[in-house]
Amino acid sequence: MIFDSGQHVLFIGDSITDCGRRDAAAPYGDGYMSLVRAFVTAGRPDLHLTWTNRGIGGDTVRHLAERWERDVVELRPDWLSVKIGINDVWRTFAGLPDEAVPIDEYERTLRQLLRRAVDATGCRLILADPYVIEADREEPQRAETARYAAVVAGLAEEFGARHVRTQEAFDRVLEHSTGSDWADDRIHPNLPGHAVIARAFLAVIGD
Repeated sequence: MIFDSGQHVLFIGDSITDCGRRDAAAPYGDGYMSLVRAFVTAGRPDLHLTWTNRGIGGDTVRHLAERWERDVVELRPDWLSVKIGINDVWRTFAGLPDEAVPIDEYERTLRQLLRRAVDATGCRLILADPYVIEADREEPQRAETARYAAVVAGLAEEFGARHVRTQEAFDRVLEHSTGSDWADDRIHPNLPGHAVIARAFLAVIGD
């Protein structure tokens, strides 16, 4: 287990992290973050961890930059989990190129945000890949998302972060299933899909 007693664990990202945490499923959402919290708490109730969800649906790294001080730095987490990038890629394929984030901007912005968080709070990092629940690795959105995931892998190495390979997790289950078993739109998981992500996190956390 990577966590120590009394630590604060903060998750930030887009709709996959948000998952209703600002609405009916407040304050943790009903997705992977809530599952990770539940299993870690059940396995190690002695740790008395504090958990915070700061996911917001539709966010890209540009949106994270706008709220980073308020939603990360001021909350001073001991561990910061960042899962961002799906919208940065998807907006291009949705016919919204002005809202998409080019890969060089994505990398530059994410690096700056991570550096600010580490320097200001001393937090440790958990970085999770963007993904598409698509078995065909040559499919255009899947192939482009892989490039952004490679950026996350590089930053994880650069910052000594724990790296959650969510695309690889979905690739494993897709060997025995179809994409619709996990999400209707290849992006927003159902509960079993969120469990796939949560299991990838738990493997990294060491539960």
